[in-house]
Amino acid sequence: MNATDRTPADLLRSALAADPGRPLVTFYDDATGERVELSVATFANWVAKTANLLQGDLGVGPGDRVTLLLPAHWQTAVWLLACSSVGAVADVGGDPAAADVVVSGPEGLEAARACRGERVALALRPLGGRFPQPPAGFADYAVEVPSQGDRFAPYAPVDPEGPALIVAGREFSGAEVVERARAEAPGLGLAGPGSRILSGLSYDTWEGLDAGLFAALATGGSVVLCRHLDALSEDALAKRIDDERVTTTAR
Repeated sequence: MNATDRTPADLLRSALAADPGRPLVTFYDDATGERVELSVATFANWVAKTANLLQGDLGVGPGDRVTLLLPAHWQTAVWLLACSSVGAVADVGGDPAAADVVVSGPEGLEAARACRGERVALALRPLGGRFPQPPAGFADYAVEVPSQGDRFAPYAPVDPEGPALIVAGREFSGAEVVERARAEAPGLGLAGPGSRILSGLSYDTWEGLDAGLFAALATGGSVVLCRHLDALSEDALAKRIDDERVTTTAR
């Protein structure tokens, strides 16, 4: 991270320049047994492709609202950073009817149909797999994203003071996300590079987003993001904490 970073996308660029090979997001789904580990470079590549999809194919620009009807998942983290890269407002769990674009997992598809703009569906299958049968009226993310470019440049500069995130009814600018993540990182036990937080919190609150992504990104740390963590026994959780070299937890 650099003191000049003003948006989450800036934080990712700094992380990529500093150490592209280190782990950034390790994702577990304890309902399916899935484990995915993404280095900074791999995560940034997914972000670039998704930002190109947003900007090029979906016509999203600064200030446009992208409603995310998605759980705590590594692909949700990708979409949050892609929105920041474009300058769009990521509205987590917001009203699809008020969105320019809606992005939904399998459980939110019916609600997502209220969006009159573009609709994107994520199967949330292991390794980013596609739907066996694409939902009618939606673009399948896993089909659309692989062909996108590996490098991204916004058509218009992103204003750090512009709206960037809405969660639990509160709006944050990109600069506010960065400043708050940095300020709250010590309280989460994140002390800088080498810190590794395990989070079982959902992404529908600021606390969940911070513990599950932003605080680690702002401090040069990494996150072990766990979905359905309540399916894990205490002994299994203790083993994961040891195996993943976790230094702090939020659950």
